[in-house]
Amino acid sequence: MLSSREIRGSFIEFFKQHGHTFVPSWPVVPIGDETLLFTNAGMNQFKDIFLGHSQPQWKRAANSQKCIRVSGKHNDLEEVGLDTYHHTFFEMLGNWSFGDYFKAESIEWAWKLLTEVYGIDSNRLWATVFGGDKQDKSTPDSEAAELWAKLTPLPKEKILACGRKDNFWEMGNTGPCGPCSEIHIDLGPDRCDMKHIPGHICKVNGGCSRFMELWNLVFIQFNRKTDGTLERLRANYVDTGAGLERFCSVLQKKTSNYDTDLFMPIISAAQDLTGKKYTSQLGNKTDNAFRVIADHIRTLTFAITDGVSPSNDGRGYVIRRLLRRAARFGRTLGVHEPFMYKLMPVVASEMGDAFPELKGRAEFVGQVIQSEETSFGRTLDRGLELFSVAADKAEKTTGKIISGDDAFQLYDTFGFPLDLTELMARERGLKVDTDVFMKLMDQQRERARAAQKSVSLTAGLSNVQLPATDDAAKYETLVCRAKVVGWVTQEGFVQEGSFEDTNKIAAVILDKTCFYAESGGQTGDIGHITGDGWEFIVENTEKAGNCVLHKGRLHTGCLNIGDMAELSVSKDRRASMKNHTATHLLQWALQKTLGDSVKQQGSSVCPDYLRFDFTWPKALTKEQLTQVQKLVNEKIAAAETVTHVTLPIEQAKKLGAMALFGEKYGDTVRVIAAGASDKDHLNDAFSKEFCGGTHVSNTSEIGGFAVLKEESVSAGVRRITGLTGPKLIEHLLGRSDIVDELVGALKVPADQITIRVNKILEDNKSLAKQLKSGATAAAAAQVSADDLLAKSQKIGAIAVIAEQIPPVGQDQARGLIDSLRAKAGSVVVVLAMAESDDKVMLFAGVTDDLIKKVSSGDIVKSIAPIVGGGGGGRPQFAQAGGKDPSKIADALDAAKKFISGKLG
Repeated sequence: MLSSREIRGSFIEFFKQHGHTFVPSWPVVPIGDETLLFTNAGMNQFKDIFLGHSQPQWKRAANSQKCIRVSGKHNDLEEVGLDTYHHTFFEMLGNWSFGDYFKAESIEWAWKLLTEVYGIDSNRLWATVFGGDKQDKSTPDSEAAELWAKLTPLPKEKILACGRKDNFWEMGNTGPCGPCSEIHIDLGPDRCDMKHIPGHICKVNGGCSRFMELWNLVFIQFNRKTDGTLERLRANYVDTGAGLERFCSVLQKKTSNYDTDLFMPIISAAQDLTGKKYTSQLGNKTDNAFRVIADHIRTLTFAITDGVSPSNDGRGYVIRRLLRRAARFGRTLGVHEPFMYKLMPVVASEMGDAFPELKGRAEFVGQVIQSEETSFGRTLDRGLELFSVAADKAEKTTGKIISGDDAFQLYDTFGFPLDLTELMARERGLKVDTDVFMKLMDQQRERARAAQKSVSLTAGLSNVQLPATDDAAKYETLVCRAKVVGWVTQEGFVQEGSFEDTNKIAAVILDKTCFYAESGGQTGDIGHITGDGWEFIVENTEKAGNCVLHKGRLHTGCLNIGDMAELSVSKDRRASMKNHTATHLLQWALQKTLGDSVKQQGSSVCPDYLRFDFTWPKALTKEQLTQVQKLVNEKIAAAETVTHVTLPIEQAKKLGAMALFGEKYGDTVRVIAAGASDKDHLNDAFSKEFCGGTHVSNTSEIGGFAVLKEESVSAGVRRITGLTGPKLIEHLLGRSDIVDELVGALKVPADQITIRVNKILEDNKSLAKQLKSGATAAAAAQVSADDLLAKSQKIGAIAVIAEQIPPVGQDQARGLIDSLRAKAGSVVVVLAMAESDDKVMLFAGVTDDLIKKVSSGDIVKSIAPIVGGGGGGRPQFAQAGGKDPSKIADALDAAKKFISGKLG
């Protein structure tokens, strides 16, 4: 039986033997493509080639691409764990042709690999081809049908023509597209899951599980235009995709992907951690939980390795949702402590040979997962209690619907994603009022949408080969001459005529440029382009493939194709190069201070400041920050030469130059070596990094460095914001003015300001305590045990008190309950008080004769979630905190019902 390693390796080796270049998998975070949350197909990294924005480096390529599908159009999240084949993370095996071979070779090689290399019985295989579409008048792919019959032993009755839905692939509403040919396998009559449906017939694309798609061969030969019609591309492309998980289930003779060696080591480790047993049954809650956890830890491991940190928006929120879903399924297996991080090493061990980055960042990934689990674990059980209260309430309603308010409180207070609440609701036969939930989320969603809005001039371009720009001058000069070769507007790419619309955003394209296009965290240049009678103001510089786009507006005149132009980059904007070199020094200093486990997670290099994100589990101490600043400033004062040199990538790696993980590099790379006098002395450099940005030639040009702020970005990731040069001087002068003002106001020397301020703070604290004590005493005078007893309800001889009291202080509230317990004889008491606009305290007390019927701890546990909190205690006395004083009345009503139910 072939292992997953052998199946993956055989695929890649087969295509290497047929002239394909192995291209490593893209990160699951698409590089330079903000239209996708995650890489969801093997073709993503070749998108610019298919769109015509760049020339391919290879004629033929093959790889195994790591993919995540957990949101948007391809959202398999709700099915994960419930069946045998849905996953949020999977590997897509694929081979590509960029204007080289086409249908015949694709079909012949696919058949040979499946039947001869993998040994699949050819009698079990079927093929489908595109049967045409009347709607867009596209014709059947008779060529593919004839090739299947000619090149393979498949009989014609097993070569099926299917419609557009199954056998025509499109990148989007417009752009590259083409017919596809799918290979299906017959798993046998016993695999049909629709036998119970009258009249069901097992067939390819018939909806049952007997026939499974193994491989999709896409033949990209058309461009879909905006009017819906098809035009032939200038070249033909092949893009194939085969899920490794499905290959493994077939070749390892398993009925479930989860029973293959891709998942069973994880499930086995989860069994050891939980003490529960996996039986591979569908519909079994325990087995469902094992499958979900095994799927989600793979996704989490790969996503965090590739730079995604759990957060409240975008990719980070998707990862946070998955981790929290997994944590909740851990409760199904009886686990109440962080456990997912203990499964992560299994993923790294099993898949680290194919994806070495997993092993290299395993420690960091484990820290992030553990930190996130711990954080959510503090609120998970309290949130489950609130859900239980909301579900009990919903079961009494006509529609059995959990209110949108309750769902939003679970999200807002306890961090429960909506899909987690919906999942738990389905398990109890309930629904969630998502309309109200969404209304409550509207404001946050609007902010997120607004943050994503930008004018894209390339989104609509397809089947267009943008001209390459020679941008070598960006490293040498701020001025140059160049020729206008075209421009791009939202209407498209123009290569002829004139442009004179001063109101329209456009991007001018020249044959060469000295402008730096935004990349690698460094902001794009701004400036001016002038020609004979016209001026174009560049507001930003971006890159599309190998083409530099000078984005902005025409200020005056009319520019024409072929015009010669003078380019001038803003000196103030290019000051960003000081901050860029400073980030290299900062990373070096952090590693010297904290160790090599520090890795760059991202950066933002602007003219005014720098921002550097790096892996580290906790806040830096004052001493550590001081040491980092000291090291950077020592190198600045030493006036070290900064040398840049272009090298073959393998030579650069041997030199020890650091690469930014997840960045896409070509066969040659630019290396920035700080401390090397010239290219012949690169080994002398104290800092060596791959970098395409602009840099100073000597560290002294940076002019000083200081940390403005050090903070947490997400679990396991810290951020330093720093200043250099003139902005640093401006900042320090501003601080000096503040010190002068404090000296005058406090009437003390500058070196005694801290002592004086600390004394003022201590005095203020003492006065505040005296004031609070007085207010508490006044409030206490307004409430007494006798008054509360007079208001009590009676259940037989038992007094039941559930009242809101003034903020008398926690000690006084506890004393009040002790007094009531002594005076009443037999009493259950619940007191609530609002200590501030966002703080509630709940107290419960029960006399000893009643604790077998009702417990104080159970009372506060049941009502605390209503006020957005939680707590507990002994049967005789318990207390809880909350955040929502507006719900105190609801909590007290719930307390009365709870007590009445317990007392009968």
